[in-house]
Amino acid sequence: MNATRALTFLWTPWSMFVSIVIVAVTIVFSLIAWRRSGYRRWFGLLELLRVALVIGAAVMFNQPEWIEEFRPEEKPTVVVFWDASPSMNTRDVVLDQAQPVSRSEAIKPLLDEASWSLIHERVNVVMQPVAEAAAGRGSDLHAPLADATNKFKNLIGIVLASDGDWNEGPPPVEAASQLRLKGVPIFCVPVGSSARLPDVELLSLDAPTFGIVNKAVRIPFTIESSLPRDFVTTVSMKTARGDEVSKEIRVAAMGRTTDAITWQPAEIGDYTLTMNVPRHQDERLTDNNELLAPISIREEKLKVLVIESYPRWEYRYLRNALSRDPGVDVACLLFHPGLSKVGGGNKDYIQKFPDGLDELAKFDVVFLGDVGLDDNQLTVEQCRLLKGLVEQQASGLVFMPGWQGRQFSLLDTELADLYPVTLDDTQHGGWGSRSPSHFELTELGRRSLLTKLADTQEDNIQVWEGLPGFQWHAPAVRARAGSEVLAVHKDAANEYGRLPLLATRTFGAGKVLFMGTDGAWRWRKGVEDKYHYRFWGQVVRWMAYQRNMAKGETMRLFYSPDQPQMRQTLSLNANVMEPSGEPLQKGDVLARIVAPSGKAETVRFTSAGDEWGLFSGRFTTDEPGTHQVTLSCKQTNATLEASFFVQGVATERIGRPARPEVLEELARVTRGKVSAVNRLDEIVNSLATLPDPPPAIRRVQLWNHPVIAGLLVFMLGVFWVGRKVVGLI
Repeated sequence: MNATRALTFLWTPWSMFVSIVIVAVTIVFSLIAWRRSGYRRWFGLLELLRVALVIGAAVMFNQPEWIEEFRPEEKPTVVVFWDASPSMNTRDVVLDQAQPVSRSEAIKPLLDEASWSLIHERVNVVMQPVAEAAAGRGSDLHAPLADATNKFKNLIGIVLASDGDWNEGPPPVEAASQLRLKGVPIFCVPVGSSARLPDVELLSLDAPTFGIVNKAVRIPFTIESSLPRDFVTTVSMKTARGDEVSKEIRVAAMGRTTDAITWQPAEIGDYTLTMNVPRHQDERLTDNNELLAPISIREEKLKVLVIESYPRWEYRYLRNALSRDPGVDVACLLFHPGLSKVGGGNKDYIQKFPDGLDELAKFDVVFLGDVGLDDNQLTVEQCRLLKGLVEQQASGLVFMPGWQGRQFSLLDTELADLYPVTLDDTQHGGWGSRSPSHFELTELGRRSLLTKLADTQEDNIQVWEGLPGFQWHAPAVRARAGSEVLAVHKDAANEYGRLPLLATRTFGAGKVLFMGTDGAWRWRKGVEDKYHYRFWGQVVRWMAYQRNMAKGETMRLFYSPDQPQMRQTLSLNANVMEPSGEPLQKGDVLARIVAPSGKAETVRFTSAGDEWGLFSGRFTTDEPGTHQVTLSCKQTNATLEASFFVQGVATERIGRPARPEVLEELARVTRGKVSAVNRLDEIVNSLATLPDPPPAIRRVQLWNHPVIAGLLVFMLGVFWVGRKVVGLI
């Protein structure tokens, strides 16, 4: 590196005249003073020092600067940034050929060394990919531009070939503002179409974590269309075992269409579902019409506990419905005042409330009928255990009050926190009528799987409107905060609105349901078990779904939400048991989560409820696809293999419109230029005329430098001391 050094002054004629006059006057007075002293040597030295101080001050008055200029010996650098993000694979660039090519193919001439041969003798051309999106993440154009001047020496210009589609980091224009201050222009080569091509994209396939053999599984999906007109197509879904189902749907123009397909698996096992949307004749992009999703099909055996006092009709038909369900193992506890002992007369009955946490924790769902705190019924401790079962073990709890109003006493226990509605304390017996009343679904109820008694929403509403009515309902006043009302009384209302009759809420890790009538058994009229069995079967499976996501001999893993989306935080929960079946009080529980890209992360769980062996952790998803989970506990040496599927697509997607306006702004801010992808000669000519990078200049302002100031002060001190020594002071 060549360097030149020089001393310069920022003087003016006026400052120079004043400086000369002051120095001249000082010299005259010093000579007079020396002559008066008889030309004594010490006096002469003091006067010489005086003149030197005045001359130094006069020089500083003209603002001297020491300037060092460094010129690099190596050639200047031009860096060619080319966009390597997934969106560059979009085929929407039409050049000379008839068929469109991908954006990455269109910029290949810029990556050829021969294309820059005209400027190779003068500059170094460096090529580097940018915006390489990691798995599940977006692309960042700001970072490479902001770091360019630090990473590349003698940078005189930047060429950026991109579609302008950035979705990570700060806006690129912020880096462009810094480049302008440093005199580095950006020559932009926009590539891609700014208008979206005609396309039909299968956006999501929301398969549940698991399904039950011989039970229909509802699989929602979403299709996005950029076509100008609606069209009808047949969506098909296949499995590797040869199963195939299809559904005809109407896809809305320039928007999203959400629907669902129903599949009934006939065998147990792990399946990969492949959904496909047929290619439309006007569609230009066909590589986004298919999605995959895993699902595990199991043989179901849910354990349900039904607790009741009097064997009313609702209880009898509910017990029959659950007993005849092959996927349910039901246990009934009947507190009938007329019986000599608690229990019942066949194998479905148990003689007492389950002893110990290990016995109670086996139940996935508990139904509480018209029971409460009373002799030979529930105790305060048992109510506390039921609350813990829901909160810590993800079990479900169904409140089914009756005309005796016994559930009012439960509101004095810890179960009060779980109750989805507020009851009228002045009407313990509820409300009865001679004429039947009916349910009316709310907006939430129309979309809920719990109330789905028909395949389509329109048919489902008609079914609910035609169900036989009920002649008694619980004294529910309003829903509590955090509850979701699925059905209300069609006619009765109060100051809070329609009376809630079917309401749900989430409590801790589990779910709670309030059924405000005892007339669901009447739904069998004319159709036998069709709607009655379907409703209660859906209730049991909905409430036990999360608890049974993944379970082994001594471990159970469940998470929320059960269909996580990109960038969403999962709440991971694990129930860990000792080999004897008792909940683990304390332990080291870890989950190793491996993403589809192979990236592994370890989540350490913390104890959330020692009594129930509940451990909790959190994990944030950053890429779509199947994540493999290995849950382990050091104390029990137990492991559990599981998986969960993250819905959605990567932030960087094929088929998005290009954003040339982003590149135009970068060129404008840095005083660069925008050129078409097939006009490389314009870029080369512009780079050839760029000036060499300015030399690095180091300026030292002597007139205000602390060392110079200190030296002058020191010399003044010496002068003052000298005058005192010779007796002038």
